[in-house]
Amino acid sequence: MVPASVSSQLILSHLVDGAAEALWPTRCVGCDRPGTLLCPHCRAALPWIDQRWACLNCGAPAGWLACSECDEPWETRTVACALPFAGVGTRLVTAYKDGHERRLAPVLAVAIACALDEARAWPAPDGRPRFDPAATDALCFVPATERAFVRRGFDHMEGVARALSALEGIPMADVLARGPARDQRSLGRSERAANLRDSVEVVSDVAGLSLLLVDDVITTGASIRACAQALRDHGAREVSACALARVW
Repeated sequence: MVPASVSSQLILSHLVDGAAEALWPTRCVGCDRPGTLLCPHCRAALPWIDQRWACLNCGAPAGWLACSECDEPWETRTVACALPFAGVGTRLVTAYKDGHERRLAPVLAVAIACALDEARAWPAPDGRPRFDPAATDALCFVPATERAFVRRGFDHMEGVARALSALEGIPMADVLARGPARDQRSLGRSERAANLRDSVEVVSDVAGLSLLLVDDVITTGASIRACAQALRDHGAREVSACALARVW
């Protein structure tokens, strides 16, 4: 039997949720139609990055043969991204982390999981599958800066990483922290790298682990590369990366 206090809390929660939905109905991030966060039409029209032709090094679309987005090997073993950072991909990210639509965390996680599933069929530069959950010890995420955390009130990638961890059956390891740094969005490629240098801290033991590093958007790769380098400096055996969207 459910205790009366718990039953009352559940009823109150349903009433609050119902009132909120009546006042602010859920709308599709892609087309603003009421009903769901991402309607069937927009889901069907998502411009997926074909992992077969994506850059094995940085995840850029159509970079398999000659990539225009990277000119040297990254600190990651390989990178897989789900969508270009445009259209619906952009709106998913901004609605989640800047619009505080935290119900989108599992939606982003499912999109990343789809890209990872496809990446399993294609080799990384070392010849092994680009993603292999059985060979991945833990999943971690690029943490928000202190300023971004205060501004948003939550670490947006933690929610996505937890949802992705559950989907893939890979333990999540909260092992990274970020010190003071400027907002990356206004900085160029060289400025981003300098801004992140020495700002990433590894706060738990990662020695010998094969890790999957998760982020929302890869622009120049500065955040992913700085985090991967920090993990490797602290003994991680290898670091692969994935993200919802790729700027190119």
